[in-house]
Amino acid sequence: MTTVGLLTLEIYVPGIASLKEKRGVVKPLIARLRKEFNVSVAEVEDQDQWGHAVIAVAAVSPSPDYVHGLLTRVAECVTEWRLDAELVDYRIEIL
Repeated sequence: MTTVGLLTLEIYVPGIASLKEKRGVVKPLIARLRKEFNVSVAEVEDQDQWGHAVIAVAAVSPSPDYVHGLLTRVAECVTEWRLDAELVDYRIEIL
Protein backbone atom coordinates (compact mmCIF):
# COMPACT_ATOMS: atom_id res chain seq x y z
CA MET A 1 0.00 0.00 0.00
CA THR A 2 1.33 3.43 -0.93
CA THR A 3 1.67 6.08 1.75
CA VAL A 4 1.73 9.80 1.03
CA GLY A 5 3.08 12.18 3.61
CA LEU A 6 2.63 15.94 3.67
CA LEU A 7 4.77 18.27 5.74
CA THR A 8 3.65 21.88 6.10
CA LEU A 9 6.37 24.28 7.26
CA GLU A 10 5.53 27.72 8.58
CA ILE A 11 8.61 29.94 8.33
CA TYR A 12 9.27 33.46 9.61
CA VAL A 13 12.00 35.48 7.91
CA PRO A 14 12.82 38.61 9.95
CA GLY A 15 14.26 41.76 8.45
CA ILE A 16 12.82 41.28 4.98
CA ALA A 17 11.95 44.50 3.13
CA SER A 18 10.77 43.11 -0.21
CA LEU A 19 9.44 40.02 -1.92
CA LYS A 20 12.75 39.78 -3.79
CA GLU A 21 14.62 39.41 -0.48
CA LYS A 22 12.11 36.78 0.63
CA ARG A 23 12.65 34.81 -2.59
CA GLY A 24 16.39 34.97 -1.89
CA VAL A 25 15.77 32.93 1.27
CA VAL A 26 12.87 30.68 0.20
CA LYS A 27 14.04 29.58 -3.26
CA PRO A 28 17.45 28.23 -2.14
CA LEU A 29 15.75 26.43 0.75
CA ILE A 30 13.26 24.76 -1.60
CA ALA A 31 16.04 23.76 -4.02
CA ARG A 32 18.15 22.26 -1.23
CA LEU A 33 15.24 20.26 0.17
CA ARG A 34 14.53 18.82 -3.28
CA LYS A 35 18.18 17.90 -3.80
CA GLU A 36 18.95 16.50 -0.34
CA PHE A 37 15.76 14.54 0.28
CA ASN A 38 14.30 13.84 -3.21
CA VAL A 39 10.89 15.21 -2.20
CA SER A 40 8.36 17.51 -3.86
CA VAL A 41 8.44 21.04 -2.44
CA ALA A 42 6.46 24.22 -3.12
CA GLU A 43 5.63 27.50 -1.44
CA VAL A 44 1.87 27.15 -1.02
CA GLU A 45 0.63 30.16 0.97
CA ASP A 46 1.48 33.77 1.79
CA GLN A 47 3.53 34.30 -1.37
CA ASP A 48 2.81 38.03 -1.18
CA GLN A 49 3.78 38.49 2.49
CA TRP A 50 7.33 39.63 3.08
CA GLY A 51 8.35 37.95 6.31
CA HIS A 52 6.25 34.80 6.26
CA ALA A 53 6.27 31.68 4.09
CA VAL A 54 4.36 28.42 4.11
CA ILE A 55 6.15 25.57 2.36
CA ALA A 56 4.67 22.14 1.65
CA VAL A 57 6.82 19.02 1.30
CA ALA A 58 5.40 15.76 -0.05
CA ALA A 59 6.90 12.28 0.04
CA VAL A 60 5.65 8.87 -1.14
CA SER A 61 6.72 5.44 0.12
CA PRO A 62 5.23 2.03 0.88
CA SER A 63 6.11 2.53 4.56
CA PRO A 64 4.24 5.07 6.73
CA ASP A 65 7.06 4.95 9.29
CA TYR A 66 9.64 5.82 6.64
CA VAL A 67 7.58 8.76 5.35
CA HIS A 68 7.02 10.14 8.85
CA GLY A 69 10.71 9.81 9.71
CA LEU A 70 11.79 11.45 6.46
CA LEU A 71 9.47 14.42 6.92
CA THR A 72 10.58 14.83 10.53
CA ARG A 73 14.23 14.97 9.35
CA VAL A 74 13.27 17.57 6.73
CA ALA A 75 11.76 19.81 9.43
CA GLU A 76 14.82 19.39 11.65
CA CYS A 77 17.17 20.24 8.79
CA VAL A 78 15.30 23.44 7.95
CA THR A 79 16.02 24.64 11.48
CA GLU A 80 19.71 23.74 11.17
CA TRP A 81 20.32 25.06 7.63
CA ARG A 82 18.73 28.50 7.64
CA LEU A 83 19.99 30.75 10.41
CA ASP A 84 18.26 33.72 8.73
CA ALA A 85 14.84 32.03 8.90
CA GLU A 86 12.92 30.67 11.85
CA LEU A 87 10.77 27.56 11.70
CA VAL A 88 7.66 28.71 13.57
CA ASP A 89 5.64 25.52 13.28
CA TYR A 90 5.31 22.36 11.26
CA ARG A 91 2.64 19.71 10.74
CA ILE A 92 2.97 16.20 9.32
CA GLU A 93 -0.02 14.45 7.79
CA ILE A 94 0.05 10.84 6.64
CA LEU A 95 -2.53 10.22 3.92
